[in-house]
Amino acid sequence: MGQGPEEQLLGRAAVAVTTSQMAALLRALRRRHARHRRDRELTYREIASRTGWSTTAVAEYFTGHTLAPTDRLDALVRLLGATSAEQGALATARDRIDEHRRNGRRTVPLSARPALRQLPPPPRHFTGRVEELARLEGLIDGAKAAGVVAIAVIDGAAGVGKTTLAAHWAHRTADLYPDGQLYVDLRGFDPSGRTVTAAHALRSFLSALGVPDSQVPGSEDAAAALYRSALTGRRVSILLDNAYDSAHVRPLLPATATCTVVVTSRNRLTGLVALDGALPITLGPLPHAAAHIVFATRVGDGRAEAEPAATATIVGLCAGLPLALGVAAARAATNPHTPLQALAAELSAARLDALTGDDLRSDTRAVFSWSYQALTVAAARLFRLLGLHPGTPISVAAAASLAAVSVTEAGAALAELVRGNLLSRRGADRYVMHDLLRWYAAELVRDTEPDDAREAATRRLLHHYLHTAHAAACPAEPPLQAPPGVVAGDPGDDASAWFAAEHAALLCAVDIAVADGQDAITWQLAEKLGDYLDRRGHWNDLASIQEAALTAARRLREPLREAGTHRHLARAHLRLGHYGQARTHLSAALELAQRHGDRHAEGRTWLSLALLSEREGRLDVARDQARHALGICVEMEDRPGQARALNAVGWYQALLGEYADALAHCGRSVTLAAEVDDPICQASAWHSLGYSHHRLGDHHQALTCYHQALGRFRQAGDDHLAGLILTDLGDAHSCLGDTVAAERAWREALTLLDNVRHQDAEKVRARLVRRRTP
Repeated sequence: MGQGPEEQLLGRAAVAVTTSQMAALLRALRRRHARHRRDRELTYREIASRTGWSTTAVAEYFTGHTLAPTDRLDALVRLLGATSAEQGALATARDRIDEHRRNGRRTVPLSARPALRQLPPPPRHFTGRVEELARLEGLIDGAKAAGVVAIAVIDGAAGVGKTTLAAHWAHRTADLYPDGQLYVDLRGFDPSGRTVTAAHALRSFLSALGVPDSQVPGSEDAAAALYRSALTGRRVSILLDNAYDSAHVRPLLPATATCTVVVTSRNRLTGLVALDGALPITLGPLPHAAAHIVFATRVGDGRAEAEPAATATIVGLCAGLPLALGVAAARAATNPHTPLQALAAELSAARLDALTGDDLRSDTRAVFSWSYQALTVAAARLFRLLGLHPGTPISVAAAASLAAVSVTEAGAALAELVRGNLLSRRGADRYVMHDLLRWYAAELVRDTEPDDAREAATRRLLHHYLHTAHAAACPAEPPLQAPPGVVAGDPGDDASAWFAAEHAALLCAVDIAVADGQDAITWQLAEKLGDYLDRRGHWNDLASIQEAALTAARRLREPLREAGTHRHLARAHLRLGHYGQARTHLSAALELAQRHGDRHAEGRTWLSLALLSEREGRLDVARDQARHALGICVEMEDRPGQARALNAVGWYQALLGEYADALAHCGRSVTLAAEVDDPICQASAWHSLGYSHHRLGDHHQALTCYHQALGRFRQAGDDHLAGLILTDLGDAHSCLGDTVAAERAWREALTLLDNVRHQDAEKVRARLVRRRTP
């Protein structure tokens, strides 16, 4: 009677003496495990996921390149369903194979094969960085296939966890390198300036490799050659920590493909990437979920779960920086009876003062300072001045204005800050600073720059945003005269895209102008932003900045500016459905315009009153108010105003069923709007024409008009009006029986209207529900 699977495996294990034979046993066990489950064999990646090991390590065990350590072999064979007898036999076989390997090496002098265990202790609390670990794992596989040394460069800001990641990975893959691990802290950013030179590191490594000090050459090149020779044939991982630049580590690179090198640096070592084929990995802050785990794990005792709000505040203020999270957690752990809410309050008030440990390496401010002190004078000054910026992405032109330098000089300083990981690049022309670094920069600029210098830099920044916003909002008007040192940016052909990119910065600029008492800039910025915020549906933002502008206009004692701001505020409240507030502001605007004899402003206000009357359902009043506005515009020979008033009159006539008159007025509006180059008025008039044709039953002509309107609104970036046009476009398609085109238009309309939280979104959603209902 033949042997069963267990007896066969026990028999093979009893005579195994090589890693290849052990690998064959593991593969047999994996196949049997798959048969028992009636499924495919577990992949290396699946085994790695279940064990927490690297895929490369798993592959090494199953191919016989590496003998699994005792604890890993036990875990692996249990995972693959080995019986108790098989587990014991495989453990015995593993010890026998290891003994055979040691006996085979005894012909080599012990000094030539020292045990190299120089890594710092493995991180106790490691989480996240899944993508980066996968890239490191892929690096080994790729280098092995190509027969080259695997080199990775991990860069990132101070305290972001570069050494933690490198040490975790090195310990995780230690069994792949049976000849050990070499480690050196090169102290490239040490505050004392006592950097560990490559020559010193070479002597240390050669000593660890068994080379007597008397045989180490005095020349760095000769020592590097001996180091490469000593590593030949060895499987060693090398961690070069805190390098300053590529030249700092290049002499420490091995030449044998059985070695792997990981370099960490605060600088981006592009030389190693370009010339030595290193894999670049830039670490950013931890995502919020991983940051929460780091803090909660270190605090322990369920304290984070007991105070979720305070924990969220602390994690948010640490901004994903592992060093800050560690210091905050240490403060909480060493004060177990202090509520986390107290720590959150202290961190909110004291910021970097609350993130200090008992030595320099756990002092967030000190760690940042080591990177700052390595900067050139120009880059250091710009870094400080960035503490005056609100923290939104900043363009090169804005940075140039802040520092009163040329765009070329600003670009060079920004590039240096990026290389030092004190800034991150965002897109082609924007840069962003980590929140904690911005706090540090704000401290520096407050402590080192005189009051008048800070005030001047802030004014230059405000003027940059004002002048560029003017160019974007009023391209046909002459540019504003920029004060000395201010660089006006180029919004390009797509002004809406520029406003979107600078949205947060512009709102912050209004806040800064208010806080700085810059009333004229406050009012002007709010005016330039008005149309963009309205078209994109940011009506709460529109109301907020116009309230600030109204206060500024009153302080400036400029009643006509005040009247214009009342109209802008009314527009925001109209969009938000606050009709009572809209009427209050329009009444104030009309009274100011009439009192000061500004007929242009009076005409525009009557048009706004007509829109309010429409929203209130008083269409005949709206039509009459629009006619009154048209009369004023004709009297003042205000052709742009006439174009808009003609469309308003026609629109209200269409709503009242007066289609012939509506077509006449809106047709004149289209022509006049084209003559005065007002694409928004053109689009609105085309929409009014389409609506009239649709109600008259001429759906094909309606579609033509709607498409004319839609194209112009899209070009202007007006999402909310484009959504309304698409709704009517879908209705016209539906009337023509083209249900597919109708549904497509309604779906697109719903997306746009939902994005701007428009009240008509529900009506469009109802159309789609009816369309799907049998």
